[in-house]
Amino acid sequence: MSARDGILAAIRANRPAGDHPLPDVPLFAPLVGDDLTAEFGARLQRMGGRIAPGTAQDPLAGVRERLAGAKVVASAVPEVAGNRDLAAIARPQDVDDVDVAVVRAVFGIAETGSVLFTQDELVVNAVAYLAQHLVVLLDPADILPNVQAAYRRPEFGRAAYAVLHTGPSATADIEGVLIHGAQGVRSLSVVLTPRATA
Repeated sequence: MSARDGILAAIRANRPAGDHPLPDVPLFAPLVGDDLTAEFGARLQRMGGRIAPGTAQDPLAGVRERLAGAKVVASAVPEVAGNRDLAAIARPQDVDDVDVAVVRAVFGIAETGSVLFTQDELVVNAVAYLAQHLVVLLDPADILPNVQAAYRRPEFGRAAYAVLHTGPSATADIEGVLIHGAQGVRSLSVVLTPRATA
């Protein structure tokens, strides 16, 4: 038995009996205005991300140049054809050469400019960190006012993996020099486009 298996077995054997429901998350008054799309965009920009401009005819117009200049595009959405099949990836490190990853967010949060992904949207969880650039499709109808509203969504309870992204990776040194992409994606562009209807 490996050390990992031993630790997990000990945790399972010593788990307290009974049902232990999570505490109720209180509802707080949103700290944003009524225009959730504008509030989301402002906070996303503050965190280093951007809303990619598009048109009714071409919602992806604002990211076409980035997609065209990429050697490896991993797409988890039908709206963009990639040249790296995420479903065929055997190991997370196999996406370390992805230039652009395109995924759809479950929802966005206006108060923080965050987007939520689960394992279903990412297909390979590591692609949200190892890709150079992340393009996120987000339905404006899926923008929630605050984190408390987000925690009430069922995705947190049924997902094996759920992560909130707020802008691209960033780090700053003691002198305040900000660098994007130090430990993850260098840019995060959100394309506001409705979900395809079935």
